[in-house]
Amino acid sequence: MFGSPALTLEIVDFEDPRAARLRGLLTDELLARYATEEEPHLSEAARKALSVPPQDFIANVLVLTAVGEPIGHGALRRLNGDWEVKRVITDPEARGLGAATALMTELERIAAIAGGRRVILQTGGKQPEAEALYKKLGYTQIPTYPPYEHAIPTSICFAKGLQPYGGPSPVHSGPGIEVRPTGGNGPSPT
Repeated sequence: MFGSPALTLEIVDFEDPRAARLRGLLTDELLARYATEEEPHLSEAARKALSVPPQDFIANVLVLTAVGEPIGHGALRRLNGDWEVKRVITDPEARGLGAATALMTELERIAAIAGGRRVILQTGGKQPEAEALYKKLGYTQIPTYPPYEHAIPTSICFAKGLQPYGGPSPVHSGPGIEVRPTGGNGPSPT
């Protein structure tokens, strides 16, 4: 298991090998949930809609345990005037420790610091725990937005309004959570 529930959030480069490993877990999990015998791979349209060039990510965040084990990943990009949450995964062995909630809160904070008024995200109907998390965090379902509306019409999309940021400095500690920017891309605090 992963030990103490104290978590650290770390802003990293897209290429960080820990982030890449977690994104690999996400890909494996999604294929296991969505692939069928008739359609073992994503359609070309779906691949194109889901594909995001690494340079388009504005922030990549890892969640680490107290001993530095990476257990969660999420990213942000700008899309059609909104901030889109992408590539959210918590290691299946570490679920229930609060990593996903901490991660989503940090992604929202990063977007708010940069002036974002809303975050959006796309998920699928075979991820009920993700849907439950987003609803618990105050997200509301919205119509499927581009580029998913035609490429992945079964998408379930959510949005959450953000308040203007007026909180603690971008590197802060909270109850059991520490944020440290050790690299990567993210909005510059002003």
